[in-house]
Amino acid sequence: MLDKIGITATSLCALHCIMLPVLLPALPLLGISFLADHVWEHVFLIITAILGGFALLSGFKRYHRRLYPFYLLVIGVAIYWQKHDFSPEVQPFIIMIGATLIVAAHLINLKLCNNCKQCAQEECCSES
Repeated sequence: MLDKIGITATSLCALHCIMLPVLLPALPLLGISFLADHVWEHVFLIITAILGGFALLSGFKRYHRRLYPFYLLVIGVAIYWQKHDFSPEVQPFIIMIGATLIVAAHLINLKLCNNCKQCAQEECCSES
């Protein structure tokens, strides 16, 4: 469940960042100009990272004991966090790379958890 929420949150965050330049002129008219602030983006990314960490930790502890989903999450968040260091023309690509890595971490975690749930042996997850 947390993985699905994490995928949704990451996708919404990426959509927000990509659509912001298009919607930026309309934000003050709608009374939601705070969405254009970089602080808001970082807060949302931190929430996404924390949620992702809980989801991956849950899967790690209960089912699969694999670390590579964590690596993808951390790298994706780090790339996403640095998007403001690039030119506006490159930022959508940086966003997509970071978001793709974060979503991939959740999808891999889901797959590992589901594979382990289907295993008939109790020792399926204790093997490394």
